[in-house]
Amino acid sequence: MHKSLRNFFLAGPVALASALPSSVQAQSYPIDCAILLCLSGGWPSSVPCARARAEFIRRITPWPIEPPLQIWRCPMGAALERQSPASPTARVLDVVLRSRPSEDQEGDRPPALPLIRVQASDQADIDISGDAFDFVRSIRVYQVQYSQRENKDGECVRRDATRLGSYGIQGDYRWVASAVSNVPEASDLRIPENCHPFFWRSVFVDWRDHSGTYGSEEVRY
Repeated sequence: MHKSLRNFFLAGPVALASALPSSVQAQSYPIDCAILLCLSGGWPSSVPCARARAEFIRRITPWPIEPPLQIWRCPMGAALERQSPASPTARVLDVVLRSRPSEDQEGDRPPALPLIRVQASDQADIDISGDAFDFVRSIRVYQVQYSQRENKDGECVRRDATRLGSYGIQGDYRWVASAVSNVPEASDLRIPENCHPFFWRSVFVDWRDHSGTYGSEEVRY
């Protein structure tokens, strides 16, 4: 990754944390922009990133199970009269910081210019196909539903309805059929041998930040 872009990912969540007062509620700025920044930076310790992570996990907590990052809700293609930052990812930070509630009196500063509405399609509103956004495509959501038991004939009956949610090139999200054998080892799932009666339901999400550091969370239900 280009050095300047790497520096942006390192500095973005820190700038977000310092720019937003602790009293600001999560809904007062684009929460998915905050998730994008904080996830890329490895969820640094800050009030905004704690709120962003909480929302990220809430979305995979049944029911319903939502895409944890809804990148199409973060207007990275914002059109401003003044010159926008050169890097598309820098626009995320720009949008987040410019969306904070003003503590000044109306008229102390010019009103914020309107942003381009996020595209209706469930994709990012800019091109995110480059490797700078690989961390978005690294997110995997496993909805695990598995059971096993021995029937009266001594046969092992296994039911596996596990599915996988993942992101496409432009941040679009889809579900496909999967299996417990594909669930990462970081999950607490441990299937007993010899067909001992067993039932498991959970949602497991994992990801890698911009530097490749691995992270995961699991919610039982």
